[in-house]
Amino acid sequence: MPLLPTTLELSRWREKPEGLAHRRWAIASLGIKRVMRLKFFRLLLIVAWGSALAVAGIAFSFGQAVATGGWLESFAAHFGPRVTAIASSTGALILLYPDICVGGLFTLLFWVQAGVSMVLCLVALTLVIPGLITRDRSSHALTIYLSRPLTTVDYLLGKLGIIIAALAVLWTGPLLVSWVLAMLLSPNLDFLTYSLAPLGHALLFNAVALVVLASIALGVSASAHSSSRAVLAWLGAWLILGVIANLGHSPTWLRDMSFSYDLDQIRRSLFQPGAALVRAAAELPMLNSDLAKHLHNAGENISPHGTGQAVAGLVLLTFAGSLVFLRKLRPE
Repeated sequence: MPLLPTTLELSRWREKPEGLAHRRWAIASLGIKRVMRLKFFRLLLIVAWGSALAVAGIAFSFGQAVATGGWLESFAAHFGPRVTAIASSTGALILLYPDICVGGLFTLLFWVQAGVSMVLCLVALTLVIPGLITRDRSSHALTIYLSRPLTTVDYLLGKLGIIIAALAVLWTGPLLVSWVLAMLLSPNLDFLTYSLAPLGHALLFNAVALVVLASIALGVSASAHSSSRAVLAWLGAWLILGVIANLGHSPTWLRDMSFSYDLDQIRRSLFQPGAALVRAAAELPMLNSDLAKHLHNAGENISPHGTGQAVAGLVLLTFAGSLVFLRKLRPE
């Protein structure tokens, strides 16, 4: 029986190396594609971008109150001179106190939008967490992934890219688009001037939440050996501790162990919606005593409590999540 030829034809590899960025993007893009295929995640996208359009719509409607020939002025003209005078007074009040009215409006809008976006991101991370590290550990795929030339840093940045992408499309993107649309539809430069500070607070809170949620999510995903346990651990840290923290008789140390409660306190501290309402109640004229009292009480109710303790709690939780992730991120 004749022997088969054993000559090997080898050639030099002539392709251009992709580099470190390609490795990290390959990990991130694979995770992003998996998440985007989920119907529930698409529903979250609809809600997130719908809230952005709602913010822009409210800002546009508010701007019509000061625009000459706006809908408020035209609508009031159908109800006689008294209603017309009230509408004109409202527009004049906004023009005289733009820092309180316009600044307060965007403070409240971005404060509410930040709360909605944070909840959407927490729900989205519930879908993302099993695919971060849990499945790689349970299938022992880390032995392959962390072999050369892929390093731990490449793996970390790739997985972090999945979280950043999720928060970008559910939070950062809708925030910036809502602000841009509101500015394009605004009647004067007061809306631009007095919306910059609330926008800065919103972006700062977005960055803080990204660091905290990414660290905790990676830590939870790395600590679990199955997808179901990872989801249960995340829901427990988010919902169960969050509910306990909001009980009136809960001890302070227990409240600080809830990252959702701590983030809510940071959100109140950065935006200061309570201070905006209290200032409006104290300085705006033409408000009767009952309305001013209600605004003041509402402002007091949404004021932050224990911001320093919330910051300390988030730092501790972020450090703990990062420590768990780094210790568990090794081949088994």
